[in-house]
Amino acid sequence: MYETLTYTGGIHKNYEIEELIEDLGGFILQKNESQLDITFTLAIPAEDVDKVEIKAKELLGEVEISPLASTEIAVVSPTLARQHLPHAACDIAEYLRRYGTKTNMIGLARGAGKGISQISKPEKDLIEEHDLAIFSLGSFEDCIRKKTHLFEDIDIPVIVVGSPELDAEEINANAYVSGFGRIPRRLKRGENIRALRKLAGIAEEIIAKQKEDLSDDPLIISPIIAKIGIERSVDEVAHINSPMAIVSQLDGVRVKLPYDEFHEEIANVEVEGYRLGDIAEIKKSKMYDHILVKILPETSLI
Repeated sequence: MYETLTYTGGIHKNYEIEELIEDLGGFILQKNESQLDITFTLAIPAEDVDKVEIKAKELLGEVEISPLASTEIAVVSPTLARQHLPHAACDIAEYLRRYGTKTNMIGLARGAGKGISQISKPEKDLIEEHDLAIFSLGSFEDCIRKKTHLFEDIDIPVIVVGSPELDAEEINANAYVSGFGRIPRRLKRGENIRALRKLAGIAEEIIAKQKEDLSDDPLIISPIIAKIGIERSVDEVAHINSPMAIVSQLDGVRVKLPYDEFHEEIANVEVEGYRLGDIAEIKKSKMYDHILVKILPETSLI
């Protein structure tokens, strides 16, 4: 079992932390340099976390557990119109990225108006490609209650955010966080930051529960191992013009290559003695025809 961490420290001797990660059998998932500082998002065996913490202290750096790392979260708005989209949803997506997750913003085509709002099958399928969905709704209780059909049969955990105080069970969501809504400015005030922190904490709890459920019937290989294997075997990955060419999820990876052209090559990648196509479902994504690799659980080998 791998634990995902974020290391922040100086450029000086940062190679020592990289060498330690490699010696422990871990991986650097993302690396960002900013002037004299460097930040790693990394994955290492859970039993070796203390060794990284000791090395970080020696290098005057900091290490934090990143429960949302190696996950993909959808931030959904009823429409792309200005009354729903720009500020709250954008700030939610940006804030959660600080916790290591990859967020995608999705605006529904027919979500305007509590009486006519709808969600299409392709939109639902796209949302369900993620590990968690956050529906950013409005400021009125009656409006939120009449839009529960947008997410009530979504087959992944759903957090709803809005302005009024509501009970999550009343709207058939996994969780509800108040303090959001139609805010025509950036979420920079104290009450907004507290709401964002609460949202991140609830998201971490839900993701932790999903990881616990996966441990009851573990995946044949870790998505992190699949990610590294694809990066090493498929040359075209290095030429993808995206900050994250391969996005790790709880049960697989998203590869940002065209499905029709590359899915067979992805399926033939050898990882830990397995052919990837034999231990995972290789599917076409609803997002730009990306390739979704969903790894099967160990019980599928029986």
